[in-house]
Parts: sequence; structure tokens; C-alpha cells
Amino acid sequence: MLFRESAASLADRTRLEGRLAELLSENFLHRHGHKPHAAEVRSWERSIPALTHALVEAGLGEVEMLLEYGLPLTSKRADVILAGVHPVSGEPSYVVVELKQWTEAQPVDDDPLRCSVPSYREPVLNPIEQVRGYCDYLVSFNGALEQNPDSVTGVAFLHNAAEVRVAGLREVEEDHRGRMYTADQRGAFLDYLRSRLAAKPGAAAADDLLQARVRPSRQLMAVAADEVRDREQFVLLDEQRLAYETVMAAVRKAHRSNRKQVVVVTGGPGSGKSVIALSVLGDLYRRGVSALHATGSQSFTKTMRKVAGARKPEVQRLFRYFNSFMEAEPNDIDVLVCDEAHRLRKTSANRYTKAALRTGRPQVAELIDAARVPVFLLDQHQVVRPGEMGTVEQIRRVAAEQEVDFTLVELDSQFRCGGSDAYVLWVTGLLGLEGEGPVVWEPDGKVQLLTVDSPQELEDFLGDKRAQGYGARLSAGYCWKWTTKITPAMTALPADVVIGDWSKPWNLYGDRSLLGAPPAPLWATDPAGFGQVGCVYTAQGFEYDWSGVIMGPDLVWRTDRWVVDRTASKDPSFTKATPDEDIDRLIRNTYKVLLTRGMIGTVVYSTDPETREKLRSLIP
Repeated sequence: MLFRESAASLADRTRLEGRLAELLSENFLHRHGHKPHAAEVRSWERSIPALTHALVEAGLGEVEMLLEYGLPLTSKRADVILAGVHPVSGEPSYVVVELKQWTEAQPVDDDPLRCSVPSYREPVLNPIEQVRGYCDYLVSFNGALEQNPDSVTGVAFLHNAAEVRVAGLREVEEDHRGRMYTADQRGAFLDYLRSRLAAKPGAAAADDLLQARVRPSRQLMAVAADEVRDREQFVLLDEQRLAYETVMAAVRKAHRSNRKQVVVVTGGPGSGKSVIALSVLGDLYRRGVSALHATGSQSFTKTMRKVAGARKPEVQRLFRYFNSFMEAEPNDIDVLVCDEAHRLRKTSANRYTKAALRTGRPQVAELIDAARVPVFLLDQHQVVRPGEMGTVEQIRRVAAEQEVDFTLVELDSQFRCGGSDAYVLWVTGLLGLEGEGPVVWEPDGKVQLLTVDSPQELEDFLGDKRAQGYGARLSAGYCWKWTTKITPAMTALPADVVIGDWSKPWNLYGDRSLLGAPPAPLWATDPAGFGQVGCVYTAQGFEYDWSGVIMGPDLVWRTDRWVVDRTASKDPSFTKATPDEDIDRLIRNTYKVLLTRGMIGTVVYSTDPETREKLRSLIP
């Protein structure tokens, strides 16, 4: 949250000082580590006063206004939450308000969930559905609302729009958590506010909301089975919901026009790509539409088969690999959801491929051919292995060559790392992937970041967290050889990762559970995975509450810069032919993946003394 004050006080501040937007901008910079967009500042300057004046005019000056309220465990923010007392029950009452400066908007392709607004290049989500999603999400994750979910309602206030110019948006059903008022309906809007909020102080209700416990995140794998069958496990917000609706619209369009539709959804770690993939797959599955899920990750695919298909073997068959479609007939399936598409390879051929199939055809072209609606979800900064090459431009180029429709949806929010976009920016800056280089971490209250001086201290810390009921995993850069063959004579897994007198095995190689350790694909999700150190290939695509990361000698700090030592890497995918610049980028990307797995916190240790000193100087 950027600011909190009663409506009357905020109205006085705006009238007398006229610097509300400046104050919010300062708070935003301190909390998020970067300046707000100009459009956001304009909204603060124009929309917040419009709401404040409406509250004062309605006699609700004592209602508490929570500006830019951060939704739990995500970087998404509600414009305003009004906290007060219900005029009838006397119980706490909350109104989530989505403010829009729009003067006009209309549905896209007769789909009222997606809106075309003249000032935006791409479609946006209908604000009625947007605020409804915020309400549903808030109730799901804020403990103060557990016993009284009906205390939360939502409204979109289009204070500049005439009704006739946004009437098409009302084709979306309105209810207590999603409704809309325009400039023509100011009187009705005031009546609505009075029906939800009494002319009494709202400070206590605001305290309850802000001090409530946050429920643990519903981790992806724990609910995948229900997601595929019932789907009501996740609440899709803003661009997530827009991406979902864009895919469903593409399915309808492909059916009507008999023309292929390619959709690409791009976003950073934890932006919800896999949740969108499961939501799409589950909905299509229940409708009887032929759809498959594919990845380039053995860990992710095998985990999905085990968890999502635990009680329904046919569900397991929905999860494939990118190289499963070499012999597919064109448009053989309706929808192919390609998750983690940054792991696409140049071709699907490998050493086991039959000679007749070694055509050299690009893998992305095979996947586009295979379905009427191929959907690609990717993050270009998560390429960690030579030969992985999935990018937006590559997919766009192949779509253009095949003369098929192409749609891009960009996700700018993220749900991993406690929803802290400041932390993700810090990580990319630390590793020199973006920004101006390493900076001191300023705690933002969303995610915890710690550094330790020994691997034993790291293991003990994570063990304490597990004893408290949290999930935890320990991962490392690929700087130690991995024992891939376990013999019957072994009574314990070999200690692969050795640092001084501390040692641990790598996660188990292969698909069988041995000596109490889970198979490699289940390392991130099976509780027994805590006994081994995971690598980037078993961690990528997953999340856990607490993440411990060992930075090895392949990336060390020397005086004023990072130095990548390719000789310290034991990753067999790196060969003598892999260029130095590729290895530099892939190793940095590896640590970005490892450092962004934790939902609640991350603890970092480096095997190198100078690097440990650098980390101590950056992490309070």
C-alpha cells in the first residue's frame, strides 16, 4: 500500500497541498525501486480526487482510503480499498474500487470480457471483471475476510465516461463484487457507497485488513489435479485473465473461420504462465475440445502427469513434450498449450530419432502445424541450456512465414517471491542481466532476503523453517559432478556437492525413487527432496516457500564486476563449441532462475570468500 488516510483528510490534503501524486510517486519509488509510469501518475492526479470528492459528498468523510493496496503474494495492486462499517450490520465493510479515466470503450470481437480503449494499443480486461477478480483474490488470501467474505464488494468507477460510450461493457454480468458506474450515474454511485459504508470512522476496519495474516500460496502442483478438472482453484487477475480470454477467443475464432490462430503469452518468473496454461487446459478438457499440454522440461511434464493424473490415467496423456509432434498431422488437435516455450529447440531430432524424421524442420514450425490454436507461454530470460531458443520474435517469424494470425499478450505482474517486483528487479540487477548492476537490497515487506556464511548455516536455517511447517529446498549452480549411476551396493546417495566438511548429494538421477530420495522430476514437490541439492533443471518451473541457493565458483565477484569461469561448470550441456558469451549468459540466467523460486524468502551462500563479502554488503 502506498498511502492511507480518511477521505476527508485526503480531500483537504489534495485541496490545500496539491501534491498527492508527488507523495505517491515518492512512496512508489521507495517501495518498488523504480519510478511509476506517467500514466499511473496521471491517474493519481485525476481519478483519486474524483473518488475522494464523491465520498465526502456522500457524507462518508471518515471512511478510510487505502491507496494502491498490494494484493497478498502478488505485485498486483488495487487502485483503492475503502474500509469502513456496514450501515446495517455494523460489521467491517470493504469496497474495492477500480478507477478508470476512460471516456469510451467497447468489446473486442463481440467479446465483452476484452475491451478496446482508444488510448491503448492492445485489448484490456473489462473493468467489471477486473475488480471482481481483485475481490475474489483478496477474499482467498486475507485472513480477516475468512469468516465474512460478503464484507467485500467491488466497483469500477469510470468518472469521465458517458454511459452511451461504454454501454457494451455491461454485457458482462454484474454482481456484488463486480459492477460499474459512469459519470452519468454519479447519484447512483453515491447511493451505492452509502449502502455499503456508514458515516462512521473506518480506521479499525482498515487496521483489521492490514494486520490480518496472509494465507500460504496455493502452490501450483498441490492443486493441479483439481485445476484440470474443476479449475476454481486459482483466481486469474488482469493480464492473466486477459491472456486466458484471448486464448479462448482464438479458439472460437479458429472454429468459426477455419483459420489457424497463434497466441504467445510472455512474462517473467511467477507471472502466472503455468496457471494460465492449466486454466486453459482444464476448461477445454471439460468442454470436450481436443487439447494437449507440452513442455521441454522432463521434471515439469512428469510432475504434471503424476499429480494432475493421479486419479485419472487419461489426464496423464494430456501432458507431452515438444518433440512429441514430429509425426503429427496438420491441425490434428484443436489447442496445443506450449508451456515454458523458452525451452524450444532448433529441431526435435535427437540421437534416437529415425532417419526418416530427420528433416531439419524447426521445432516451433512443427508445433504450430500440429494445432489449430498453438499457445506459447515463455520467459526469454529463463534460457539456461545451449540450444534452447524460444523467443517471441522466432515464433512471430514462423507464424508470418505460414501466413497465420499472431497475437501477443504480455504479463507484467508476478506472483512468486511474495509478489515483490522490487526483488525480481534486484536479482536481475545483481546478475547484470538488466539495470545498472548490483545495489543494496531494501526490504519491502513482501519477501525476505538473507545471506549466510556457511552451507551448514544455510541447511540449518531451512531445516528450522521446515519444522515450522514451511516448504524449503536447497539448490546450487552446476559446479559439482553429478553421480548418475546408483549401484545396489550403495547404502546412501553419494555426496556430490562437497564444500569443506559439508556435503550433500545432488537430486537423484532418473525416474525411480531410490534410497529414500524421490526421482529427479519430483525433487521440487516431494517432501523427501529436501535431502538433496537441486540443480536448475529440477528447480525451473517450480516454487517453494523458502529457497536456499548456493552460488558456486562458476560465478564470482572480483573487485567491481562478476567473472564467469566456464571451467568451474560441470554442466554436460556446455561443450567446447559453446561460445564464451553464451556460457556467460546461461550461467547468469541459471542463478536468476534459482534466486526466484522462493515464495516467502531466499537465503544465499557463495563458496567464494570475496563474493560472500559482496553479498553481505548488499543484503542487510
